Amino acid sequence: MKLYGIANCTTVKKARTWLESHGVDFEFYDFKKQGVSEAMLSGWLKQVGWQKLLKKTGPTWGQLPDAVKVSIKDDASAMALMLSKPNIIKRPVLERKGKVLATGFSGQYDENLFARFPHPNPLPQAGEGANE
Repeated sequence: MKLYGIANCTTVKKARTWLESHGVDFEFYDFKKQGVSEAMLSGWLKQVGWQKLLKKTGPTWGQLPDAVKVSIKDDASAMALMLSKPNIIKRPVLERKGKVLATGFSGQYDENLFARFPHPNPLPQAGEGANE
């Protein structure tokens, strides 16, 4: 499993902490330091579309000229912007074997996301806690 994002992003930090605390093995890929490729973005765009991958909140989007904002109308225009400004990619992107499992993070991942992929340390099911 791979988590893509920017190391100093608060949302990415929260996602990393959540994954670690739930025993989910993952590799972190910092696309600000390691770069973003056209092939990487193309794969994500085919799976989730530019509307889910483009972060329209935050300072990077806010500082763009209005002409640039209205010019983003499809995968190609969004990809060009994301390649030039990786901060504008919604983060984190959680991926397994090339398949995007989630974009963004709102405090927790749906545990059903991991049910599809056997894990050596599965998340406890309701009623299976040691204190019960």
